Amino acid sequence: MTDFSKVKANMEGYGFKVSVFDTKEEACAFLAEELAGKSIGIGGSKTVESIGLYEALEGKSEIKWHWKAGIDPDHPEEIVKERDDAMHTEVYISSANAIAETGEIINIDGAGNRISSTLWGHRKVIFVIGANKLCPTYDDALWRARNVAAPLRAQSVNAKTPCAAKGDKCYDCKSPARICKGMATIWRPMNFQEFEVVFIDEDLGM
Repeated sequence: MTDFSKVKANMEGYGFKVSVFDTKEEACAFLAEELAGKSIGIGGSKTVESIGLYEALEGKSEIKWHWKAGIDPDHPEEIVKERDDAMHTEVYISSANAIAETGEIINIDGAGNRISSTLWGHRKVIFVIGANKLCPTYDDALWRARNVAAPLRAQSVNAKTPCAAKGDKCYDCKSPARICKGMATIWRPMNFQEFEVVFIDEDLGM
């Protein structure tokens, strides 16, 4: 079992709402009850996808998620619109590339919609975090985000980048297919918004 006590205490001390669940099913049930009836935007996240939250909320909430909108990839303008619509919902849900026990949340983004939506524009932001994302220190979390999460994501979309080809680390490449365009660290809940972190004691996402 993962010991979430340190990160929970630190983050609650900073003003985050924190919940811990043993399984993704328990976390999904908790979030589905909390979010029913609200407008929800979801960023690209294998973690959120893996807990089945979209299916649990379908028909109960208005959900904007470009992964689930049935958009033809030959129409990128529709993907942009869905991402834009997701930025104008009551609640935004994301995971993180890494989180430190000291309380920092790190995300790397290519389009920028996920980072920007976790910083401003919603009444509430929720991070869903698997045990594999938890790191002892900020430096460890930063290393994980760049050298573990980012290469795995690049491989999953068949990006023509060195990290995708080798799967071992970030090469800070100049490839036009690079998916790492910007990074954000959240130290504390942003002003005028509620922030909630949901930890799950399973390895989820990348």
